[in-house]
Amino acid sequence: MPAPVPPPNDARPGGDPRPRKVTAQRGWTHWLPGLQTLRCYEWAWLPRDIVAGLVLTTMLVPVGIAYAVASGVPGIYGLYATIVPLLAYALFGPSRILVLGPDSSLAAVILAVILPLSGGDPMRAIALASMMAVVSGVVCIGAGLARLGFITELLSKPIRYGYMNGIALTVLVSQLPKLFGFSVDSEGLLQDLVAIPKAVLDGKTNLTTFSLGAGTLAVILLLKSRPRVPGILVAVVGATVIAGVMDLATRAGVSVLGPLPQGLPVLAMPWITTADIVPVLIGGCAVALVSFADTSVLSRVYAARTRTWVDPNQEMVGLGVANLAAGLFQGFPISSSSSRTPVAEAAGARTQLTGVVGALAVALLLVAAPDLLQNLPTTALAAVVIASALGLIEVTDLRRIYRIQRWEFWLSIACTAGVAVLGAIAGIGLAIVMAVIEFLWDAWRPYSAVLGRAEGVKGYHDITRHPDARRIPGLVLFRWDAPLFFANAEWFHDRVLDAVATSPTPVRWVVVTAEPVTSVDVTSADMLAELDESLRAAGIELCFAAMKDPVKDKLKRFGLFARFGEETFFPTVGSAVGAYLRAHPVEWEDWEDRIA
Repeated sequence: MPAPVPPPNDARPGGDPRPRKVTAQRGWTHWLPGLQTLRCYEWAWLPRDIVAGLVLTTMLVPVGIAYAVASGVPGIYGLYATIVPLLAYALFGPSRILVLGPDSSLAAVILAVILPLSGGDPMRAIALASMMAVVSGVVCIGAGLARLGFITELLSKPIRYGYMNGIALTVLVSQLPKLFGFSVDSEGLLQDLVAIPKAVLDGKTNLTTFSLGAGTLAVILLLKSRPRVPGILVAVVGATVIAGVMDLATRAGVSVLGPLPQGLPVLAMPWITTADIVPVLIGGCAVALVSFADTSVLSRVYAARTRTWVDPNQEMVGLGVANLAAGLFQGFPISSSSSRTPVAEAAGARTQLTGVVGALAVALLLVAAPDLLQNLPTTALAAVVIASALGLIEVTDLRRIYRIQRWEFWLSIACTAGVAVLGAIAGIGLAIVMAVIEFLWDAWRPYSAVLGRAEGVKGYHDITRHPDARRIPGLVLFRWDAPLFFANAEWFHDRVLDAVATSPTPVRWVVVTAEPVTSVDVTSADMLAELDESLRAAGIELCFAAMKDPVKDKLKRFGLFARFGEETFFPTVGSAVGAYLRAHPVEWEDWEDRIA
């Protein structure tokens, strides 16, 4: 077993498992975590970082090529998109062991943009993909500098599951023709689901290609349960050796990768036409959101394991710089890798030097032995992508969500269907819209309650939950469990008037127990003024209890605090009840008074 990662310098003492938030350094060095790591680097880590980097290389090469092909660009660019981002993230990335590179979750998004625009021209395809990486990089860097690292939290877990399941299904289906050894004119997932079985029934399958691809996929899946065995490497090397020794490209028509160009990526600005700008911008922004959502989740997981705190804004900058570098050096959009990062961790990686070693090893391969992978079958690459897509599919947690909250389960399924039917780009737009609707729905019709005094229970409680609770004559205690804003202002107004109308005794005071109310906007403020007028006309006084000071400050700015009067605001519900009982003697005996 690999030795555990040593506690970093910023871990809490005394075995406290919580990561400590380190005060950010001032100046430009704050944005270069790699330099900070280098300053405190321990020589004892060097052997493990080097070994982990060499082990990681065995994954970087086949996976990088496979995801490049799945994204619609030649395989060599997958290696370019591996080398440069790893070097860039080592300098700008805050995570100690996170591995970046081409990823299956982005393949469908990239392909959806470049396939209809490239017209089958590989050079035009890589120009489009590189510009998407540039756009994604600029968006991530700008968002990080603006400290918008929280934005991915706007997508709930069911919606993230739905989107990723849709992406996984799209990627999986797109690779099936390569696995079977034929091609179809892809027009979307639904059309492919019809075209692929038809092609199989028409006898277009290359049995040798399919056998080789299916065998590769089986080996990868069987060895997944053995993390110490590099399943992808074993399967891909085996398929390559079989294809080369048996000359399957010539004898059986098996498609192979062919020799890779010798040399390293060079700085090249990706030029696109004006007609391409809008789809590339949309695709780049979609990539930025998906890649940062994946990266932030994975980064938090490994930060918890290594007991460090990772700044989400710096993570966004690191990811952005890596994407920008990829786009300017003949690469395409990249993200964090949930398959290669565990390999680095298991091999004993201590710092981002592991990624640097992996990048240099891949570069050495391109310079010294570019023909080494010329017999790599494309069906084996398809198997690698399919195995990764299967790993993206979430079923277990969706079952749990189905049991505890069915509407969120169906929300996830609807998101999956949206990606499948509309495509990856439109699918992420749908996911965002659904996330906003989900938030508004929860806040639009929030829970509210009339409170009473339950025998033997301290405090005031929902009378629907405590049917034996007694209500103080002439007093309505109304609790609102949400912020007050434009979407629920009228609902609040109506619920208060309903509580007054259903009171068993004539109402003199309405006290809004406002502790759950965290905000008030202009629309809801105007509604409160209208509600106050309506209640005053009926001889009823509107009061508030336990309102937070920031909400009071807003009411002061809106002029409502002075309108209602400071005397109508009480620090607690109990003090409001006491003030009411002093102002309006009623027949009321509290159970605590009897005990006293």
